[in-house]
Amino acid sequence: MTEQFLQYVWFQKLFSPLQVTSQGESVEIIDVGQLNTDAGPDVFNAKVKINNTLWAGNVEFHQKSSDWARHGHTQNPAYNSVILHVVFDIDAIIYRADGSEMPQIRLNFSPHLLEQYEVLQQQNSFVACEKQLGKVSSVHLHNWLDRLLVERLEQKTHVIETLLNQTTNNWEEVFYIVLARNFGFSTNALAFELLAKSLPLNILAKHKNNLMQLEALLFGQAGLLEKPNNDDAYVTQLKNEYHFLRTKYQLEPIDYSLWKLLRLRPANFPTVSLAQFATLIHQSSKLFSKILETTSYNELCRLFQCEVSDYWLTHYLFGESSKLVSKKLSKSSIDSLLINTVVPFLFHYGKVNNNEELVQRSFDLLSTITPEKNHIVTGFENCGIKSQSAYDSQALIQLKRGYCDLHKCLQCHISKQVLYAKL
Repeated sequence: MTEQFLQYVWFQKLFSPLQVTSQGESVEIIDVGQLNTDAGPDVFNAKVKINNTLWAGNVEFHQKSSDWARHGHTQNPAYNSVILHVVFDIDAIIYRADGSEMPQIRLNFSPHLLEQYEVLQQQNSFVACEKQLGKVSSVHLHNWLDRLLVERLEQKTHVIETLLNQTTNNWEEVFYIVLARNFGFSTNALAFELLAKSLPLNILAKHKNNLMQLEALLFGQAGLLEKPNNDDAYVTQLKNEYHFLRTKYQLEPIDYSLWKLLRLRPANFPTVSLAQFATLIHQSSKLFSKILETTSYNELCRLFQCEVSDYWLTHYLFGESSKLVSKKLSKSSIDSLLINTVVPFLFHYGKVNNNEELVQRSFDLLSTITPEKNHIVTGFENCGIKSQSAYDSQALIQLKRGYCDLHKCLQCHISKQVLYAKL
């Protein structure tokens, strides 16, 4: 039993109307007040009637009465305004700084609430409430998923906001950096991001009409041109181009050891991804501006349909020939870029510029994209919650990572129906 659980019962008003202080005085809770997220008492602006006297002020929660003194509240003037001490176990008489006794109650609520909560906390399953998920009403579930999706998008836009502050609100540059990170997907995301930060977009823009120079800049800044010993004509040309451009722009490559190939399929090697990224830059201009103007899912996909240059059609690594294979971005890869790059930018740009049409377009785009395939989406499907689109799967990812994995059952709206069951 935790203080957080007591606060949950308090703010959800799940307590019994009949409350009694340790001195036998009747207590009526008229207004539960507001949670204080700063230093000081847990709740401010609460109203309670003790016997026939109405009190307005702050409320403090503890597991035991003795925690009041142990936490040093007796001599702390910030706690002089506390009108009620709410605990689970009254094991001591407590006093204010002026020596007056503090009214306190053992919060009276249904034992079933605590039983259900303890059951949830002890579960080691995919999600604590997986056996009860099927009983949650679809309306309640989808209302919560709507809020979770907004929460997930807002978290993603924190990164965008930070980069905007660092680049004096250069949206194209920030879009380029975030897109590069997501081009690395989970395995090489950091390496791609550091590469993009080491190679400003305005430099690439000067060479966008020359694919060989773009590849030289990207592979060179990635540190990958330092490694090949079996130079063929293509590698030699890249090295020569990069040596000239590195000197011209005073560039410093990142450490090639940041790139990872272990357990990657050849089609996902960073060399292939960089070749695809070079082609994307080569065939596009002011990509973010184009995305703002593009309303169709299919048109957005076409913006990211980029084939690699001729060399990479027959290579996965430098100097090692392979069978001729097209290496366009797959549909699932393009969908991932739309979900993790385009959607957050539409959402945030719309918010910043008070453009609700763009915000709505971000939601509509997610509703158009097929749901991701991962263990979280599969896990919820096994629990009876099937994703119909990326709108659902993104919300479920937020639920799992932001609540279930952190055991934040009391902050999850699904827990309301789970905890209330059989009451």
